[in-house]
Amino acid sequence: MELTKKEIRSKILFRLQSQKEEDRDRKSKTIKEKLFRTKVFKKAKNIMFYIAFGGEVKTEEMIKEAQKLGKLVAVPICRHDRITIRPCALREGARLKTGLYGICEPAKRKFIRSQELSLVVVPGLAFDKSGNRLGRGKGCYDRFLKKLSNSIPTIGLAFDFQILTSLSAKAHDIKVKKVLFA
Repeated sequence: MELTKKEIRSKILFRLQSQKEEDRDRKSKTIKEKLFRTKVFKKAKNIMFYIAFGGEVKTEEMIKEAQKLGKLVAVPICRHDRITIRPCALREGARLKTGLYGICEPAKRKFIRSQELSLVVVPGLAFDKSGNRLGRGKGCYDRFLKKLSNSIPTIGLAFDFQILTSLSAKAHDIKVKKVLFA
C-alpha cells in the first residue's frame, strides 16, 4: 500500500523533529563534506543555499565556509504574491529576520537573477534515488526550479531516512539532478 504525500510528509516531519541534535549535527557535517567535494560545488561561484529550519539538514556552516571560500551565497526569499522564491544575496554576518512560513531571510535584500546562479542546494522532506522530491506542499521550489536553466546543477540534501525507494511525481514536480545524504 502506497502512502499519500500527506502521510509521507507527516512521517518525515515527525522523524526530523524527533531526531537527536547530535545525530543531526554529525550527519549534516558528513553531508557538507560530500557537497564540498563535488566538482559542481568546487566550480560554482554563485550558490543558492536554503536556511535550514524544522530539523532539516543544517546549512549554516556550509554557508559560512562557502563565503570564506569567496563564493557568493544567495538564499531564497519566499514571495507572498506568487508563492514563489527569488534568490537574495546573503552577506557574511548579515542580520536575518523571520519571513514567510517562519523561514529566516536577510533583513536587507539584494536580489540576484537566477541565471547568475551556478549551483542550487535544495531542501526537501523526501527524495528518491531518481531525484524526485517531496517538499512542504506549497510548490515554491517546483515553480522556481521549473524556470531555472537546465544547465544549472541542483542538489538536494537529506538525512538517510528521507530517502525513499520511489516518490510519485506529477508533471509539475521538478527533479533535482543529485541527492546527497547521510
